[in-house]
Amino acid sequence: MEANQKKQQVALSSVAASILLTVLKLVVGFMTGSIGIISEAAHSALDFGAAALTFFAVKMSDKPADTKHHYGHAKIESVSALIETGLLIVTSVWIVYEAVTRLMEGSSEIEVKWYSFAIMAISIVVDFSRARALKKVAEETKSKALEADALHFSSDILSSAVVIVGLVFVSLGIHWADAVAGIAVAIMVGWAAMRLGKTTIDILIDAAPEGITEKIEEITLEVPGVVGIDKIRVKPTGPQVFIEMSITVNRTLSVEKVQSICATIEKLVRTEFPVADITINTKPVALNSETIAERVHVVGLNHGLHAHNISTSLDGEKKHITFDVEVDQQLTVKQAHDIVTALEEDLHREFDGDIDICIHLDPLRYEERDTSSLTPEEGQRIQAAILKAAKSFEGIRDVHDIQARLTEKQKLVITMHCSFEDELLLEEAHSLTSRLEGAVYHALPDACRVIIHAEPQPA
Repeated sequence: MEANQKKQQVALSSVAASILLTVLKLVVGFMTGSIGIISEAAHSALDFGAAALTFFAVKMSDKPADTKHHYGHAKIESVSALIETGLLIVTSVWIVYEAVTRLMEGSSEIEVKWYSFAIMAISIVVDFSRARALKKVAEETKSKALEADALHFSSDILSSAVVIVGLVFVSLGIHWADAVAGIAVAIMVGWAAMRLGKTTIDILIDAAPEGITEKIEEITLEVPGVVGIDKIRVKPTGPQVFIEMSITVNRTLSVEKVQSICATIEKLVRTEFPVADITINTKPVALNSETIAERVHVVGLNHGLHAHNISTSLDGEKKHITFDVEVDQQLTVKQAHDIVTALEEDLHREFDGDIDICIHLDPLRYEERDTSSLTPEEGQRIQAAILKAAKSFEGIRDVHDIQARLTEKQKLVITMHCSFEDELLLEEAHSLTSRLEGAVYHALPDACRVIIHAEPQPA
């Protein structure tokens, strides 16, 4: 059974129970003249109104969010609970007034009959069963309205017991005990109202549930990649909470990595709390552990440029930084220079101006070519030329998977794989492939593109 159906059914059963108890207590109260039983009837009448209000509240609160109510309708339950609080306080004042009036005017004749005790015993049994059912569903669904209803029925058990004690004393000839029992009931009702009212007002003024903020902070800071928490806000709404937080992350992280961090936080928080919605904003920050290359790379990305081959040399306190950036090959020299000038200015600000920068511009190529296959004879000729060129490089162990295609402009596009020793440094392998690339261009003047893939020598 769905949660909203369970909530509505248990709320409706409470309405029926409240009607039954109210009628029975009123009849017995007026028949015996007991202010204690009449006060209990008023209490049950209040419970009936509260139960009816609860039924309406839980039915309305399950409506989804709409264009006018962005946070849903769950706070209807809190409004319902606040109205119940007011009714409880009014009832308490009325009971105290009636009881004090009787004490001041002298005791009234009260007939203590067997059915006086019977109705109060029935009330205790019904209240116990209703409180238990309501509390169970309230815990399952986190419903404040049902929790308030459960509190009402629980307090009724004790107040009914107090009335029974008062009736016992009246039967022994102590007639003022009935009025005292009524006052005792009023005090318990008032105390229940104060507790309920405090909880309800906290929800209506968006006070964060106790301990939830600290727990969310603890969960978030344990997620790898989170540097700190700038801000966290928790807005309760019925059984759920809305969470907004701002976290700081290393600015060198990729967008995908930052999204992964946020997804992990959301998953862990939802496991701990019934979260309706969680919004996480990220703030990139520079860490003291960042290298010069990382700082250059980040600033470059902020300009939409990919910095690579970053090299730094130190001359005392002076830093000399050189690197390559790829710029659209369709730009003019001036346009490309203006772009990297803006990058240089940001780098000077990043390093407080105490640097010397030289940037090499690489044309960023993206081409779609129509190519065709070579004749077998032409392919063999090109392969032989490449293998001959590779023989002059001692570090290259093997050249294989040579492929060549002919563009529409009758130019060659060549790819190949070269094997190296496993322990050879990548820098040395790159130097060898660059030299081989130059040798291929020299041996095959018609080549317009040569790509060499370096890999470890097969076992």
